[in-house]
Formats: sequence, C-alpha cells, structure tokens
Amino acid sequence: MRETILSKLDEIENRENVKILLAVESGSRAWGFASPDSDYDVRFIYVRPKEDYLRLEKTRDVIELPIEGELDINGWDLDKTLRLLRASNPTLFEWFSSPIVYRETAFAQEFRSIMQRYFSSKRGLSHYLSMASSNYREYLKGDTVKVKKYFYVLRPVLACRWILDKGSPPPMLFSELMEAELDPVLLPDVNRLLNLKMNAPEIKTIPKIESINRYLDSSIEEVRSCIVQLPEDANHGWEELDQLFLSQLE
Repeated sequence: MRETILSKLDEIENRENVKILLAVESGSRAWGFASPDSDYDVRFIYVRPKEDYLRLEKTRDVIELPIEGELDINGWDLDKTLRLLRASNPTLFEWFSSPIVYRETAFAQEFRSIMQRYFSSKRGLSHYLSMASSNYREYLKGDTVKVKKYFYVLRPVLACRWILDKGSPPPMLFSELMEAELDPVLLPDVNRLLNLKMNAPEIKTIPKIESINRYLDSSIEEVRSCIVQLPEDANHGWEELDQLFLSQLE
C-alpha cells in the first residue's frame, strides 16, 4: 500500500501543480491500533507556486480526493496550515508527530522546531474534551458498543490527562498515552479491547464495559472542571510564520 500512496501523492503534485511538504498517516494506523480492515488516512501539507497566492481570486485551500477503497487522502495548503498553527489547532500537532511518514521535506523539521511555542493547553483540552464527550454521548450509552468507539473516547480522554500533566501536545501512539496516563486498574480491560480492535473487523460489537464507562464519565467531568480554571492564552504575532511561509514559495 505504501507504494500506492506514494504514487497517489505524485499524481496530486502533477495534477494540482503543488509541492507536498509533508505526508503522514493520521488515523488508527498512526495511533497504533488498526483493525484488519482499517482505512489508510493519509494527510498532507502542500504549497502552491508563488503566483497562486498573489491572485485576487483565491484558490481553494484544501485538496480532497474521493475515498477509494480503503484509501482516504486529503491535504491542507501551507497558508491554511500556518494560520491554524497560530490558533494552536490540535490536528496539526498530531500530523507532525505521526510515526508513519510517507513524505517529508526540510520544511517539516523547521515546522516542528517552532510548533511547541504555539501549543495552547486550553485549546488542546477543549478540542479533546469536545471529542470525548460527544463520542461518549453518541456511542457508549447503549448496552452494546462497537469496540472501535471505545477508542474514540479513550484516546481523547487520555490526551486530556497528558495535557493536564505535562502541558505539551499528546503523542499519537495510544500505547504511550496508556503507559503515561491510564489508571493501572483498567489496564486488563483496555488491553482486551486493544486485542479485539486489532484482530476483529471494524464493526465488532461487545457488551458495555461498566468499569471503563465509569472511568470515562468521571474523567470527562474532571477535565471539564479543570478547563474553566485555565487562563486565556496570549496571542502570537505573525512575523515568524510569515517568514516560514515566504521561505517555501518558489
């Protein structure tokens, strides 16, 4: 599949007249618990020729390919990427820390060297809390639950705990989050879930696990109470990001 993905990235560059600066895996494969039938969620950052940014008629700032089988590919323009970094967009921090990299340029290393300065604990917590609470309400209230849905709540809850403990972007790998943040009492139950997730189809369902539900419920409330106590973040200037943007234009 890797060769197919690299070929698709070449096609995008040629068809769209762009240069891909970074391409990574962003879904369950990057989180370390892919199912046998999990999709490949490829995300990339690209830059257009300088002339495209000087036109009055703006070019769309995303490239999205139709989902093809198990392959889901889309990307963000450099302009959009840097604006979202200034806003401490958590998705960007995940992409740039993905353990599965398909393509990388010097830009990616330069981006990583500055991105920590733009991380906001409050915005990161708000993002992961929203994800955890909405998925909990939607997927974990019934008597039976899809195995993969547990991880749609477990991962953001552990990400919140990482941010509260360390004040830094959480890692992509679920195993790192588990080791650092999960209550040891829950390890057997979560390890059984992981084994099911990685060896069963995406649609696998199981009876609700009360111990995990109680932990998630209390964690969500704990994080919610912590967020309101955090101060508002100071705004960053544009100079550093402007320089990085201009350095990539050709």
